[in-house]
Amino acid sequence: MFSSDPVVRIQDASIFQDYHSVLTDINFNIEKGEFTFLIGRTGSGKSSLLKTLYADLPLRLGDISIAGFTIRGIKTHQVPLLRRKIGIVFQDFQLFPDRTVGENLQFVMKATGWSDSAKMKGKLAEVLMQVGLGSVEKKMPHQLSGGEQQRVVIARALLNEPLILIADEPTGNLDPEVSYGIMKIFQQINKSGTAILMATHDYSLIKKYPARILKCEDGKVFDSNKETIELTGDY
Repeated sequence: MFSSDPVVRIQDASIFQDYHSVLTDINFNIEKGEFTFLIGRTGSGKSSLLKTLYADLPLRLGDISIAGFTIRGIKTHQVPLLRRKIGIVFQDFQLFPDRTVGENLQFVMKATGWSDSAKMKGKLAEVLMQVGLGSVEKKMPHQLSGGEQQRVVIARALLNEPLILIADEPTGNLDPEVSYGIMKIFQQINKSGTAILMATHDYSLIKKYPARILKCEDGKVFDSNKETIELTGDY
């Protein structure tokens, strides 16, 4: 059934790293199909916020719902179900080095409940084509460039047709030209209706592909939908 609810809703939340509060009094929504950048200095709470969204850190104060799941008090057995509804793209790829690209993707599919080999094969080809990698299924990760490995990671995140893609510095280890190619893929994914929340230090990307900005600063999250956010300083 179609729902017009935001894909992310955060109300009066505080984010903790261990038992230290890093962000307080957070209130924002991300609508279906919305593209949002997340910026802030190292240590400002960006990664902690993202980890809380995909239930890698517990939410102790306030309320967060994402892709239909309530994060506060989420049960361990619900976390894999949540992560089928959201795609996660890491800066450091996290591909198995001893498995081919195809085997890396199949591992995730089996772990998230796929069993029909014909459907798996079709989906695998579909997501690799989606990120512009038609012929790498049998290659090992070390045979690919950094940009190609990141495209594989994005393909992996798309396997279960997520409502939102959470990307933590996805271009952090890539040179500018490759970064723009990755951004174009994110734009295409976004145009197809998937919301994207992307943490980045790269202001040139934000200037080239303007979108809503959330900024972590001084323990707060500022929102360009509500106030002007300056792209200045060392991030």
